[in-house]
Amino acid sequence: MAVDNALVEVPARVLPRCSMAFIIVSKRINTRYFVNKQNPVPGTVVNDVITLPERYVFFLVSQSVRQGTVSPTSYNVILDTMGFPADKIQILTYKMTHLYYNWSGTLRVAAVCQYAHKLAFLVAESIHRAPSAALDRQLYFL
Repeated sequence: MAVDNALVEVPARVLPRCSMAFIIVSKRINTRYFVNKQNPVPGTVVNDVITLPERYVFFLVSQSVRQGTVSPTSYNVILDTMGFPADKIQILTYKMTHLYYNWSGTLRVAAVCQYAHKLAFLVAESIHRAPSAALDRQLYFL
Protein backbone atom coordinates (compact mmCIF):
# COMPACT_ATOMS: atom_id res chain seq x y z
CA MET A 1 0.00 0.00 0.00
CA ALA A 2 1.26 3.51 -0.78
CA VAL A 3 0.82 4.67 2.81
CA ASP A 4 3.02 1.84 4.07
CA ASN A 5 5.65 2.74 1.46
CA ALA A 6 5.62 6.37 2.60
CA LEU A 7 6.16 5.29 6.21
CA VAL A 8 9.36 3.51 5.16
CA GLU A 9 10.83 6.93 4.31
CA VAL A 10 10.12 8.34 7.80
CA PRO A 11 13.28 8.50 9.93
CA ALA A 12 13.56 5.76 12.56
CA ARG A 13 13.63 8.30 15.41
CA VAL A 14 10.16 9.55 14.38
CA LEU A 15 8.51 6.28 13.34
CA PRO A 16 7.96 4.73 16.80
CA ARG A 17 5.91 7.81 17.76
CA CYS A 18 4.07 7.94 14.42
CA SER A 19 0.67 6.29 14.51
CA MET A 20 -2.32 7.03 12.33
CA ALA A 21 -5.58 5.86 10.92
CA PHE A 22 -6.35 6.17 7.22
CA ILE A 23 -10.12 6.39 6.78
CA ILE A 24 -12.15 6.69 3.57
CA VAL A 25 -15.19 8.90 4.17
CA SER A 26 -18.26 8.59 1.92
CA LYS A 27 -21.15 11.04 2.20
CA ARG A 28 -23.08 10.09 -0.92
CA ILE A 29 -24.49 6.72 0.04
CA ASN A 30 -28.01 5.32 -0.23
CA THR A 31 -28.11 3.74 3.22
CA ARG A 32 -30.84 4.95 5.57
CA TYR A 33 -31.92 3.56 8.90
CA PHE A 34 -34.64 4.37 11.39
CA VAL A 35 -35.46 3.84 15.07
CA ASN A 36 -39.19 3.33 15.70
CA LYS A 37 -40.06 5.06 12.40
CA GLN A 38 -37.97 8.09 13.39
CA ASN A 39 -34.54 9.34 12.40
CA PRO A 40 -31.77 8.07 14.68
CA VAL A 41 -30.31 10.53 17.18
CA PRO A 42 -26.96 12.21 16.45
CA GLY A 43 -24.07 10.01 17.50
CA THR A 44 -25.74 6.79 16.34
CA VAL A 45 -23.22 4.27 15.02
CA VAL A 46 -24.00 1.13 13.02
CA ASN A 47 -21.04 -1.21 12.72
CA ASP A 48 -22.53 -4.68 12.32
CA VAL A 49 -25.34 -6.54 10.51
CA ILE A 50 -25.29 -4.22 7.44
CA THR A 51 -21.49 -4.04 7.24
CA LEU A 52 -19.13 -6.73 6.01
CA PRO A 53 -17.48 -8.57 8.92
CA GLU A 54 -14.09 -8.72 7.16
CA ARG A 55 -13.92 -4.93 6.81
CA TYR A 56 -13.45 -2.20 9.38
CA VAL A 57 -16.48 -0.12 8.33
CA PHE A 58 -19.04 1.86 10.29
CA PHE A 59 -21.88 4.28 9.59
CA LEU A 60 -22.27 7.40 11.72
CA VAL A 61 -25.18 9.82 12.02
CA SER A 62 -23.59 12.98 13.31
CA GLN A 63 -26.25 15.60 12.61
CA SER A 64 -29.96 16.01 13.12
CA VAL A 65 -32.40 17.15 10.46
CA ARG A 66 -35.63 19.05 10.92
CA GLN A 67 -37.25 17.78 7.75
CA GLY A 68 -36.75 14.59 5.77
CA THR A 69 -34.50 11.64 6.39
CA VAL A 70 -31.06 11.88 7.92
CA SER A 71 -28.30 10.33 5.84
CA PRO A 72 -25.47 8.55 7.65
CA THR A 73 -21.85 8.87 6.60
CA SER A 74 -19.80 5.78 5.82
CA TYR A 75 -16.31 5.42 7.29
CA ASN A 76 -14.01 2.69 5.96
CA VAL A 77 -10.83 2.30 8.02
CA ILE A 78 -8.21 0.88 5.66
CA LEU A 79 -5.14 1.43 7.85
CA ASP A 80 -4.99 1.72 11.62
CA THR A 81 -1.66 1.80 13.46
CA MET A 82 -3.02 3.66 16.50
CA GLY A 83 -4.23 0.54 18.28
CA PHE A 84 -7.47 2.12 19.48
CA PRO A 85 -10.52 -0.13 19.82
CA ALA A 86 -13.22 0.43 17.19
CA ASP A 87 -15.55 2.20 19.62
CA LYS A 88 -12.85 4.77 20.46
CA ILE A 89 -12.28 5.53 16.77
CA GLN A 90 -16.04 5.99 16.35
CA ILE A 91 -16.29 8.33 19.36
CA LEU A 92 -13.28 10.33 18.16
CA THR A 93 -14.83 10.62 14.70
CA TYR A 94 -18.12 11.84 16.15
CA LYS A 95 -16.35 14.39 18.33
CA MET A 96 -14.44 15.66 15.31
CA THR A 97 -17.74 16.53 13.61
CA HIS A 98 -18.17 19.23 16.29
CA LEU A 99 -14.86 21.01 15.55
CA TYR A 100 -15.67 23.10 12.48
CA TYR A 101 -15.15 26.83 13.11
CA ASN A 102 -17.80 28.14 10.71
CA TRP A 103 -20.73 26.18 12.13
CA SER A 104 -22.00 25.91 15.68
CA GLY A 105 -23.58 22.47 15.22
CA THR A 106 -22.24 19.18 13.96
CA LEU A 107 -21.18 18.47 10.41
CA ARG A 108 -21.90 15.37 8.41
CA VAL A 109 -18.17 14.59 8.25
CA ALA A 110 -15.23 15.21 10.57
CA ALA A 111 -14.02 18.80 10.49
CA VAL A 112 -10.69 17.84 8.92
CA CYS A 113 -12.58 16.45 5.90
CA GLN A 114 -14.56 19.68 5.53
CA TYR A 115 -11.39 21.78 5.81
CA ALA A 116 -9.69 19.65 3.15
CA HIS A 117 -12.71 20.03 0.87
CA LYS A 118 -12.80 23.82 1.31
CA LEU A 119 -9.07 24.15 0.65
CA ALA A 120 -9.15 21.92 -2.44
CA PHE A 121 -12.14 23.84 -3.82
CA LEU A 122 -10.44 27.21 -3.26
CA VAL A 123 -7.19 26.15 -4.91
CA ALA A 124 -8.95 24.51 -7.87
CA GLU A 125 -11.50 27.25 -8.53
CA SER A 126 -9.71 30.46 -7.60
CA ILE A 127 -5.98 30.27 -6.99
CA HIS A 128 -4.95 27.81 -9.75
CA ARG A 129 -1.55 27.25 -8.11
CA ALA A 130 -0.09 26.16 -4.80
CA PRO A 131 -0.83 28.62 -1.97
CA SER A 132 2.00 30.75 -0.60
CA ALA A 133 4.11 29.15 2.12
CA ALA A 134 3.43 32.22 4.27
CA LEU A 135 -0.17 30.98 4.61
CA ASP A 136 0.74 27.50 5.89
CA ARG A 137 -0.42 28.16 9.45
CA GLN A 138 -3.46 30.25 8.56
CA LEU A 139 -7.07 29.15 7.97
CA TYR A 140 -7.32 31.53 5.00
CA PHE A 141 -9.57 29.16 3.06
CA LEU A 142 -12.47 29.47 5.49
